[in-house]
Amino acid sequence: MKTRLSCPCGEQIVGKDEDELVELTQRHLADAHPGMSYGRDEILFIAT
Repeated sequence: MKTRLSCPCGEQIVGKDEDELVELTQRHLADAHPGMSYGRDEILFIAT
C-alpha cells in the first residue's frame, strides 16, 4: 500500500491509507497548485 508522496514543491504528503493519500494530494494540488489535477491512478503511480 502506498501512503507517501513527495510533491516537487517540497511538500511531503502522508496518508493513513491510499484513499487518504489521494484525498490529501488532491487537496494540496487545489490549494498550492491551482489548475493542476491528477487522478487516483496518477497519484498512486508516483507515490511510495
